[in-house]
Amino acid sequence: MLVYLCLSSHGFGHASRQAAVLIELHRLRPDWRLVVSSVVDPRFLQLALAGIPFESRTCQWDVGVEQADALGVDLQATLRSLQQLEQTLPELVEAEAAWLHSQQDDLLVLADIPPAAALLAARVGAALIWMGNFGWDEIYRPYGPEFQSYADDASFAYSSGALLLRCPFSLEMNWGHAEIELSLTAAQPKPLPLDFQKQLESDLRPTVLVGFGGLGLSINSQLFQRWPDHLFLLFPPASRLSCLALEQADNVLLLPSSVRSIDVMPFCTRLLGKPGFSSFSEALSQNLGLIIVERCDFAEVSALISGLRRHGHHRILSREALERGEWELELSLLEPSQGRLNCDGALRAAQAIIQLKAA
Repeated sequence: MLVYLCLSSHGFGHASRQAAVLIELHRLRPDWRLVVSSVVDPRFLQLALAGIPFESRTCQWDVGVEQADALGVDLQATLRSLQQLEQTLPELVEAEAAWLHSQQDDLLVLADIPPAAALLAARVGAALIWMGNFGWDEIYRPYGPEFQSYADDASFAYSSGALLLRCPFSLEMNWGHAEIELSLTAAQPKPLPLDFQKQLESDLRPTVLVGFGGLGLSINSQLFQRWPDHLFLLFPPASRLSCLALEQADNVLLLPSSVRSIDVMPFCTRLLGKPGFSSFSEALSQNLGLIIVERCDFAEVSALISGLRRHGHHRILSREALERGEWELELSLLEPSQGRLNCDGALRAAQAIIQLKAA
């Protein structure tokens, strides 16, 4: 059996949750071939799927949105990228269909959540499973007339398929499929490098993980000095100058390249970041409080924030408060209105995939 994952190129969140599913799928069916088809940074995939045998296909199946930064969408750049994708998709579908036919394996297509996966699945005659908490139709439709044809095309694509694995914090996704509702999808933490773990454990200050996705967000290094009684963990920024400035702060530690967000969460008291499904899943699975910076240009956010208020200890910041260093770390987190969510979403997704092929 060959499981071919059409993975969104929009950030690392889709890849993180699919990595959790593929880890469980490999545990249950180690004889199955796992193929990840995407243009997500291969280094991230290797880190997220470390120890799990998988094959890579470098394919761009969707655009998602082009972002000005971690908290803002560039609509005109998104429109240009969608127009370019229209030109390249037909050739891509034919090339990947030819490759899949050459494998002579029983085949299943798993999509998170590029609409073009429907074209590929139809071309090769494979069962198609969608997994996600939104569709690109729901994201594009509020952006105005120039995006309506892309929203319509996505809605049509999503109407084909055998099953929808619905993640928590979801938009409507009324696609007419059989559905399985999942709980949180998060991998398990892995051991930290011993010297780094000792460094964390020797610092008695409350530890805050700062995470704004693959793009990151430039935060003035001096703002961390407003909170000398806290230790902040950050992924190294791309700019060497920014790295140097952060390294000079006595309450900032840059994470080693071999460490994932989920790996340090057991050592943290809070996560400071943006609304994101995988960040929420990982933090809530570790019972970690979240301080989230609001944004208003991405339809998924309303569902995420609503879910956070129901199920997680939290505070919500404005972007202006973030940039002023007013991070409310001295305040107690707000209590959720409902209880915690289960953390077996990745396992249930893997079981559903296996059951579909056994039927």
